[in-house]
Formats: sequence, structure tokens, C-alpha cells
Amino acid sequence: MNIDDKLDQAARQLATEVAPQRDLWPGIEQAIRTPRRRMPWYAQAAAVVLLVGGSSGVTYLAVKDSFGPTVSVSPELVFERAAFGGDYHLGPGFQAARNSLRAQLDAELGRLSPEAQQDIQANLDVIHGAIIEINTALEQEPDNALLQQKLLRAYREELALLRRVSGLTRNVMIRNDI
Repeated sequence: MNIDDKLDQAARQLATEVAPQRDLWPGIEQAIRTPRRRMPWYAQAAAVVLLVGGSSGVTYLAVKDSFGPTVSVSPELVFERAAFGGDYHLGPGFQAARNSLRAQLDAELGRLSPEAQQDIQANLDVIHGAIIEINTALEQEPDNALLQQKLLRAYREELALLRRVSGLTRNVMIRNDI
């Protein structure tokens, strides 16, 4: 006989019913049949009034202090208009980057073939023409956000072209595998 058989035999010898020491049914039956006492409606109404009044009082106290003396704070930052009409110019950082790239272009343009030089100059002329047209339109409508975006995009295209040409001439000078 193994351990499982011994446990099964011991479990069979246990009592299957346990009788309570006293009869519980009369107490249960009485609890079921006796209606519960309900809170009267005026007590419920008083609880609602107390809740609403208490929350209103707390809200009043919390808000009362926020209506004290008004303190105005002047910002330290100065914001300028974003328009690019005739009286607006791009920042000195852009101008410095553009002048530096233009100087590199002028120095490195001689290393390219005449056809490549003409293509680059034609692309720059198209971009500059677009910049002039957009600036002219912005003089008429300085607050036009679409024109401002187009102008910024044209300036970015000019910088990108100048960078690509600068990178192109550097790559030509570096190649020694020919």
C-alpha cells in the first residue's frame, strides 16, 4: 500500500456531514422576513444638502484666495513678426552661412566643367528669381503665411544647392582611384 492509498482510506473515514452545534435557521428566517429599516426621506435630503453645501464651501475657500491682488509679469522675451516683406531681413546667422557657402562656391566653381557651371548658375538664377517674386508679393501681403513659407523654402533650397556644389567639388578633388 502506497501513500496515496493511505490518504484515500483516511479521507473515507472522515465524516461527510457536520451538524451545527445549535439550530441557526430561526435567526436566518427572522432576518429574511423582517423588513430592514430604511432611512427616512428627510434624512436623505439632509445628507444631500450637507454634501452640496460642504463642497460649495470648500470651493469658495479655495477660489477666494485666488482673487487677491493681481500681479502682472512682463515677459523678458521679445517676439518679432515673422513676415519677410521689404522691411524684414533674415538673421545674421543665415546671412553668414549663405556668404560662406557662396564664397566656397565661387572658389570651387572653377574646378567644374563649363556645362556644370552653367547648370549650377541656372539653378541659382531660378532660385533667386523665385526669392525676388516672393518678396515682391510679400510687400503687398506681408502677413501671408503661405508666401512666408515659400520664401523660407526658397532660401533653404539655395543653401542646399550651395552645400551640394561644395560637396561635389570636394568629392572630385578627393578621388584618387582613377
